[in-house]
Amino acid sequence: MVLGHATWQEVRDLDRDTVALLPTGSCEQHGPHLPLLTDTLLVSAVAREVEKALPNDVLLLPAIWLGASSHHMAFDGSMDGTEVAYAESVRATLACLATHGFHHTFVLNGHGGNTSYNDTACRRHKAAHPGHVVGHSGYFAWIEADLLDKTLEGPVKTIRHACEAETSLMLHLHPDLVRMDRARDDGLATVPPVPGLVWHFDECTEEGSHGYATLATAEKGRALFEASVAGVTAAMEAIRQGVALFPAEH
Repeated sequence: MVLGHATWQEVRDLDRDTVALLPTGSCEQHGPHLPLLTDTLLVSAVAREVEKALPNDVLLLPAIWLGASSHHMAFDGSMDGTEVAYAESVRATLACLATHGFHHTFVLNGHGGNTSYNDTACRRHKAAHPGHVVGHSGYFAWIEADLLDKTLEGPVKTIRHACEAETSLMLHLHPDLVRMDRARDDGLATVPPVPGLVWHFDECTEEGSHGYATLATAEKGRALFEASVAGVTAAMEAIRQGVALFPAEH
């Protein structure tokens, strides 16, 4: 069920074992070739396909588009919810779901800047509702390494920012919004490498993208998208059916 398309009576009558799925994205610069809403568009597309596959088991919420994007604010058009306000929006959404009796909730993320704040919001929600099943992850996490190695041609075999992977996904889902004639390979590395340093994108890129966008194709995007949808769908189905903890095998 899509929450925004339902009536309150339809939500009232919904099985409370249903998994409430909250997509989180951003509205921020994505280099010279991708639109500001890229993260929100991509995570929303994955979430929609999951709901279509499990219409009786997933309650799809509207995406939170105002992400934690302070590191992109040097680029025009970027919007930053601020870290505190963004985390509170996620926490408040989960609290509303709990008020209405939903006890299976999952935050599906499309923007790396949201990750730590999604974790904090979910942990606080779990502390307030110990019996609930609560989780969060980026949609890209379900794409296995062997598929990434086989699909992506550039040296970076993961998702970065307006990169080969993200541009490919947009070419598959929203080709009309991609300016491939403006795509460029971009991104600077720390020398010498020091783990944990925080950079803003006007420091670590020339024009805002980070990765090998020029290698992107719609065919690559389709493979990555289908893998992500399949993985997230299986995870939501598992939560709906019930997950439990068992001793680990040694």
